[in-house]
Amino acid sequence: MRNSFKNLSFQELKAKREELAKKYMDLRFQMVIGRVDNPLQKRVMRRQIARINTLISVQEKNAAKQALMAEKKA
Repeated sequence: MRNSFKNLSFQELKAKREELAKKYMDLRFQMVIGRVDNPLQKRVMRRQIARINTLISVQEKNAAKQALMAEKKA
């Protein structure tokens, strides 16, 4: 699951981040209620969201760098 996000496009990463954020919020509510089978799932989801955020920032930086290079050439 760790490397499964690397081949996603920018828009897919953003959509996946939103999906995981919603699931994480639901999981947090379930933990308050006390109906969670696997309490470690919260940590796993938080780390997945962090991985996706890292990939999004890398792609944004690369796009900005490419735009700057194209601007310098023109």
